[in-house]
Amino acid sequence: MNILQLVPKLNIGGVEKGTVEVARYLTLKGHKAVVVSGGGVFEKDLAAIGARHYTLPVGRKNPLIMVYCCFRLRHVIRKESIDIVHARSRIPALIGYFAARSTDRTFITTAHGQYRKHLISRVMGWGKMVITANETMARYMKENFGVPLRKITIIPRGVDLKRFSFTLPSTKKGKTFRVGMICRFTPLKGHLDFLKAVSYVSRKMNNVEVVLMGEKSSAKKEYIKKIELTMRRLMLGGIVEFKDSNEDVSEVLKSLDVLVSANREQEAFGRSIIEAQASGVPVVATRVGGVVENIEDGVTGLLCEPMNPLDMADKILRYAEDPKLVRKVSQTGRKHVAKSYSVDKALEMTVEAYSRVLKEKNILIFKISSLGDIILAIPSIRAIRKRFRGARIKILVDVHFREVLDNCPYVDEVITCDFIRGRDRGPGFLKLAGRLRSEDFDISIDFQNSRRSHVLAFLSMVSERYGYDNGKLSFLLNRRISLPSGPLGPVEHQAYILGLLGITGLEHHLELWPGRSSEEWAKKFLKNSWLKKNQKLVAISLSASKRWKTKNWGIPAMAELTEMLAREKGMRVVLLGTDDDRTHAMELMRKTAAKPIDAVGQTSISRLISLVKRCNALVTGDSAPMHIAAATGTPFVALFGPTDPERHLPPSRNQPSRNQRVLYKRIKCAPCYRPACPRNIRCMTSIKPVEVFDALMEIIK
Repeated sequence: MNILQLVPKLNIGGVEKGTVEVARYLTLKGHKAVVVSGGGVFEKDLAAIGARHYTLPVGRKNPLIMVYCCFRLRHVIRKESIDIVHARSRIPALIGYFAARSTDRTFITTAHGQYRKHLISRVMGWGKMVITANETMARYMKENFGVPLRKITIIPRGVDLKRFSFTLPSTKKGKTFRVGMICRFTPLKGHLDFLKAVSYVSRKMNNVEVVLMGEKSSAKKEYIKKIELTMRRLMLGGIVEFKDSNEDVSEVLKSLDVLVSANREQEAFGRSIIEAQASGVPVVATRVGGVVENIEDGVTGLLCEPMNPLDMADKILRYAEDPKLVRKVSQTGRKHVAKSYSVDKALEMTVEAYSRVLKEKNILIFKISSLGDIILAIPSIRAIRKRFRGARIKILVDVHFREVLDNCPYVDEVITCDFIRGRDRGPGFLKLAGRLRSEDFDISIDFQNSRRSHVLAFLSMVSERYGYDNGKLSFLLNRRISLPSGPLGPVEHQAYILGLLGITGLEHHLELWPGRSSEEWAKKFLKNSWLKKNQKLVAISLSASKRWKTKNWGIPAMAELTEMLAREKGMRVVLLGTDDDRTHAMELMRKTAAKPIDAVGQTSISRLISLVKRCNALVTGDSAPMHIAAATGTPFVALFGPTDPERHLPPSRNQPSRNQRVLYKRIKCAPCYRPACPRNIRCMTSIKPVEVFDALMEIIK
C-alpha cells in the first residue's frame, strides 16, 4: 500500500508523533509512507526511516494557497501512486479531500479534536473512514457532524513502552518539585490557568520548578507574549523553563514529578497523558472530553475542573503531600497504558484499517423512476450484487416508487428523492447531492440516463461514474459507453452499461418481493369481493399513465371484454388503477352488468404486486402492471401501439408462448413514441375485444 498522510506541521504534538510512528511502521512492513506538511522538527525522523516528505503550506487558510496546494498535492498523489490520502487536521483535510477525489483515490480522516460546529470542521467527517481515538470522540463526530457509526473506526493512540520506560517516583532524588506541561502553545491548552495554579502551589512550597515544552517559534506571538506577561505578574520568571520540541520527550518526562494537562475545551485524547503514565509520572488533567477515558480519578491520575486554577493547584499539592498516592497512581497508570495503549497494537490496527478501507466498495445505483423501469433494472441490480458480494450497495429512487425495493435482497439501503412534488429541486437538489456525497461512494452506476442523474453523480464526488454517453451532460461521467443503434430489449438496455464493470452472463428474469401484510391484504380483499372458489380472475389495467394517453386501450373495449369473459367463461374481472382512474372505472362499471371487482385507488405498489400475483391473467398496455406480471409469473396480454414491443416487452419467467401474448397493429405511423395522437390512437383502437379474449383463452391455464 502507498499511504500519504497530511498534517499542517511536523513539530511537537500527539498528532505529529502519531504521523511519524505510522510512517515508520508502514516502511517497516514494506509499504510506502509519504507525508505532506508545512515542515518541522520531525522531518529528520522521516528521512531516517526512509519515508518521503513533501513540504507544502497545507495548514494555511488562505483560499488561493489552498487551491495551489490542492493542485500540487494531486501531482504528488500521481507521482507516488498513492492509494490512500489520510488527513489529520481540518485545512489539510479540505485540500486532501478534493485532491483525492479528483484523482480517484481513497480519502480518510482521523478526528483528533472535538471541533466546533462550522463548515470547515465538517470535512473531518467526509472520509470514507473516520478514525477516532476513543468512544467519546466517536460519539461527538456522530452527534455533531452526522457521521454514521459504520464509518467510524476506533484506534486508541499508542505508546512505545520501551522508550517511555517506567521509573518509580520514589527513586527520583531531585531537591525540587518539577511540574510541567508538554503540548502546543495555543490558548485552548490552558497555559495561563496552569501558571496561575503553579503560583498558588509556589506559595505553599519553596522548591517548585516549572517546565513548558512546545514549539514557541510556530506559536502565535500574541499568545507567547500573554504567557510571558503572566509569568512576570505572578513573579514566576525565575522558576519557569521553556523546553524546545526538538528535545527528547521521554527524557523531559523523567525529570518531572507531575504532568499537567490544562485543556480549556474538549480534548479528544491527550497523548502526553498516556506517555506520562507509561513513564510513572503522576498526572493532573482537566475533566474534558476523551481525557476521562484515560484517567480514573484517584486511581490512574487526578482530575480537576477546567479553567479552575485553584482546583488544579489543590490536585498538584495532593501529589506533593501524599507519597502513597503518588506510588499508587504511578503503578496503576503504567498498568493501564500497558494494557490499553500499546503502540504496536495501535499501529497494527491502523494498517489493518488501511487494508480494509481499500477492499470496501460503496456503490450507488441511480434508478429514480419510473415503476416499470425500476422493475426492469432488477436483473442488473442482481448482477451487480453477484459481482460485488461484499460491497455496500445503495439505490436512489423516487419516494413514490421505493416500495418496490423495500424487500430487495440485493441492496443495503434505498435512498429516496422527490422530484415529482419538487422537494429535491433547487436548494433541495444541492442538499440531496450533499447527502450522497457524505456516503463516500466509490462507484456510481447510472441506469436513469438523464441530465439530473449525471449531475448528481458528479456533485456526489463519486470516483468512478458509469453511465451512457448520450449527450445529456454525459461528459460529467468518467466511465461511459454509447448504446448501439439497433433495438435492445428492455433488460438488455438497462444492463448494457454493465460490460464496463466486467459483468457478463446476465440472468434476465425479473423478481419482486411483496411483504406478508400485502399478501394477506390481497387474500382478504378478494374474499370480501365475493370471488368464488376456483373462479378465474382476470385483471385489467385501466391506463398507463396520466401523460401517455396513447397507451390506453379505451373504456368501451374494456367493458365489452369484461362482458365476454363473464358471459362466455364465467370469469371475474378486477380493475386496476390509481385515484386518477376513478372516472374511467365508474364509466366501465356503468357500461357492463358483469360486476367487476373495483381495486382502483386501493392498492399500494406492494398490494398491487400481491393482487396481480393472484390473478389468472392480466390485460395491460405498455405500463408497470405488465412488468409486475412478468416478475410474478402471471400470464398477460400486452397491448402495444405507440411503443415498440421489441424494446419494451419484459422477459417471461416461463416460455413466452405459454404465458405472454402481444397484440400490436403495425400501422404506418407506429411506433411513434408520442404521448398524444392526432389520429384517434388508431394503433390501440384497432385492437378488438375478441382478439384480446382469444389471446386470454390461449394463456389462461
